Amino acid sequence: MRKFLVVLDDSRECLNAMRYAAMRASRTGAGVTILSIIPPDEFQHWQGVAELMRAEARERIEAHFEVFAKWMRDRKGIDPELVIREGDPAVEILAQVQEDPEIGVLVLGAGNEKSGPGPLVTQMSRNSASLPIPITIVPGEMSKERLEKIT
Repeated sequence: MRKFLVVLDDSRECLNAMRYAAMRASRTGAGVTILSIIPPDEFQHWQGVAELMRAEARERIEAHFEVFAKWMRDRKGIDPELVIREGDPAVEILAQVQEDPEIGVLVLGAGNEKSGPGPLVTQMSRNSASLPIPITIVPGEMSKERLEKIT
């Protein structure tokens, strides 16, 4: 089964990327993999403190995931999979794509700040020629109604 890979983070634009991935998956009979990446610099403390912080980060991610997963199951009939990785986001996205041959599309949300669409969209766009799958970039300010129409 083909899957949409969408990145779960704390950005506002993440919401539209999640909506888009769920809507497209629902309409095309695909699945959704939600990837959350914990940056390595978050754990530059003593071993015990680092382990506690890592566990807390995972708990936050799982709670955030459950909100999206419930909406996807209840509204779109999609049961998403959660993958949590640690490292540089661009490297971990590429690793996930390479490890899961069912992933067919990477979905990212673009911010509307004056500084640009966001660091992840910028970095992945630069690396897009070497990706084995296409990237769909969803504007963070796109309305739910417009998303429904285009999916």
